[in-house]
Amino acid sequence: MTKLVFCLRRLPHLSRDEFQRYWYDRHAPLVRSHAAVLRIRRYVQTHTSSHPLNDALQASRGGPEAFDGVAELWWDSPDDLAAATATPEGQAAGAALLEDERKFIDLERSPLFVAAERPIVA
Repeated sequence: MTKLVFCLRRLPHLSRDEFQRYWYDRHAPLVRSHAAVLRIRRYVQTHTSSHPLNDALQASRGGPEAFDGVAELWWDSPDDLAAATATPEGQAAGAALLEDERKFIDLERSPLFVAAERPIVA
């Protein structure tokens, strides 16, 4: 399996709650509607909480500001991801998702990358 990891930061005018609500209520159904064309096997959103423990963890390591969430998407292989986004339908689906992402994600501050999982404790 191939995984795309997208570490999300919200646009400055949105609160974390507004960002997460839009991401879950509006963007997730859009991803779901394009999943077959894009050959997405699994899609998970991890929403950062506002728990004080996050501040303590960040301070204990001198870490940067927290992400507002992390999206994880899986494909069968890197070739499958490349093939899905090479078709006209896949390109249109990708363009629709990007257009929506611009409404709530600070794309310049939100890294994304393809990765391989290596489970250690299961």
